[in-house]
Amino acid sequence: MITKELIKAALVRAARTFAQGALAAIGSEALISNVNWLTVLSTGAMAAIVSLLMSVAGLPEVPKRKDPAELALDEIINETEDAK
Repeated sequence: MITKELIKAALVRAARTFAQGALAAIGSEALISNVNWLTVLSTGAMAAIVSLLMSVAGLPEVPKRKDPAELALDEIINETEDAK
């Protein structure tokens, strides 16, 4: 389930990943005057996009919330265990 908390965490992670990708592209040149800035931006952007796509599966720093069907199933299981 996508929540506001998950979106915020995913955007923060994507921004950090963008910075890491951009720094890697900048660091690959010996002189700052030789840096191809279009390559830096496209590398950072691609890294951020991949990060966002990976975040769809969930982020470890955001606790997983159960959907209503899972909650109902848990309730049924608990009721049957209490009846024993």
